[in-house]
Amino acid sequence: MSELEHSHHPEAIAERLEAGHQPSYLRDAILGGIDGCVTTFAVVASVVGAGLPGLVAFGLGLASLIADGFSMGVSNYQGVKSEHDTLARARATENRHIHYAPDGEREEIRQIFARKGFKGDTLESIVKTISADESLWVDTMLREEHGLEIAASSPLKAGLWTFGAFVVVGSIPLLPFMLPALGVDIAFVVSSLMTAVTFFGIGFVKGVLVGERRIRSGVETLLMGGGAALIAYFVGGVFEPMMTEMGLALQN
Repeated sequence: MSELEHSHHPEAIAERLEAGHQPSYLRDAILGGIDGCVTTFAVVASVVGAGLPGLVAFGLGLASLIADGFSMGVSNYQGVKSEHDTLARARATENRHIHYAPDGEREEIRQIFARKGFKGDTLESIVKTISADESLWVDTMLREEHGLEIAASSPLKAGLWTFGAFVVVGSIPLLPFMLPALGVDIAFVVSSLMTAVTFFGIGFVKGVLVGERRIRSGVETLLMGGGAALIAYFVGGVFEPMMTEMGLALQN
């Protein structure tokens, strides 16, 4: 039998349960990293596809990196904050219902656990135990009736993780364009390779952290991110005439 992820010794179990559930910001970091890389590469691909100079690609990519990264971080902050607000409203509602209609709330607990297969004296003991602790009672209703996660992520940390990953990972496609000596074509090839490696790396790291197959996770992320990057490149080609005129106007 393969080695298990954690110990099942009574002391280890007690220690793990005492520590509680810690919110994970892996989703926020992966989302920000992938979106940042796709966004900046999309700008680079569009500009290069339109035949504009490398400095234009770098300048537009940098501006997009900062602006879009901040926008995404704020959006994620607001999204997580709305979850906190929903949890707070549901908690206030359940506290009020327990205060004014305790028998009805006990019946809800009874039916919730009856659906899980408990019955008779065992079911009544569960109802009595839970309803004897108002905090436990409310938390149980939040999880079982409303389907809410009690240990919610911090909106600020979620926003910062998204913004940070967006900027750090999203800057990778721009790095070759910081070396004018490479030329636009070579810089774009290097940028494409670095972007592909980055997509694969994000997926690989995600596989390590969540226990998935690492190579498979890396390839899946590479295919999804690469698909978005290819779309961006072809879109740049479609709008090439418009971008070319704008480039000539900037040069003049």
